[in-house]
Amino acid sequence: MSDEEAMRLALKEAHCAAERGEVPVGAVLLYRDDRIAPIRAGNRVEERKSVLAHAELLVLAEAAKRTGDWRMEEAVLYVTKEPCAMCAGAIVNARVGVVVFGFADARTGGCGSALDITGHKAMLWHPEVRSGVLGEECRTMFLDFFRRMRKEKS
Repeated sequence: MSDEEAMRLALKEAHCAAERGEVPVGAVLLYRDDRIAPIRAGNRVEERKSVLAHAELLVLAEAAKRTGDWRMEEAVLYVTKEPCAMCAGAIVNARVGVVVFGFADARTGGCGSALDITGHKAMLWHPEVRSGVLGEECRTMFLDFFRRMRKEKS
């Protein structure tokens, strides 16, 4: 599966999250050897009333469950928005091999924008990080969601 195809799946998850009233972030985790099917999730923070229900954490937990291992060196994680500090820390701790995100988040991004948790020299694992895959499409969906939410509140 190409980076664009995987990011399109993540965008679908983000769209579903938005329809549930969640911040529209979608994630897809693939293993390079295809030993498990793609794992997909969108944010479910509001639904589950849990700060831990970020899309990235949901796919990491499901991958560990399916593989019986927390180590994910052979995994590629696609996320529509740059992961936050919490998710970047989980990505490092899970030893995810590659992180690909749609657009950078200069305010809260943990993969090189606001913070560089994935590249910090003190970390024991440093995933490869790539950005910009369908970036404008991902950013537009995100910004449109918050415009719509502000409009509905006023």
